[in-house]
Amino acid sequence: MTADSRAQSDRQQRTDSRGETAARVVVSYPADLSEWGRFQIEKPSFRAFLRKTRDHAREGDRWEEFVGVGCCGNSLDVPLRVEAVEGGALIDADTEISYEIREACGIEGSWRVQSEDGPSRA
Repeated sequence: MTADSRAQSDRQQRTDSRGETAARVVVSYPADLSEWGRFQIEKPSFRAFLRKTRDHAREGDRWEEFVGVGCCGNSLDVPLRVEAVEGGALIDADTEISYEIREACGIEGSWRVQSEDGPSRA
């Protein structure tokens, strides 16, 4: 058995036991997400985080995900939305996570979050 056929067999076993696995999940983030926020969610480690913390995805799902704003900062919750799922709904380590940009939503992020003129919420 070759490595490719072994991987295909392993994937088939996972699919058979849990349902169909997603080959690719397209997630969108708002156009007004800061450059720093985009850098954070585009990292391979954040994609791996999504694969580990989300066990399934369906078109239209909304995920609020924490992204730190750097040293000594506050948190930034980024509203992600599942735009498309190729294959089944289950997410595993082999599922590709890709991004699209959608309309702005008034997200307040970047270093401004931790400055005096940043957003104030009582």
